[in-house]
Amino acid sequence: MRRLAPVLRLLVIGLVALFAACDTSNAPADHTVNENGVFHKPGLQNPTVNCTECHGASLQGGRGPSCTSCHGVKW
Repeated sequence: MRRLAPVLRLLVIGLVALFAACDTSNAPADHTVNENGVFHKPGLQNPTVNCTECHGASLQGGRGPSCTSCHGVKW
């Protein structure tokens, strides 16, 4: 049972980080497009042009979170 505790702790931390990354309560005011409860900035259909200022050139994060934290490796 003691071996399982560190694994469970890491799993819980990972799940908390995942859900925090997709939290929309911290979305900037200009993120007005609601996609399944998650707010994006207009122009989200072309993220490598419209989202890199905050989410980084590769959309892996910058001032904003990584897009892959919610979208997976789609980007």
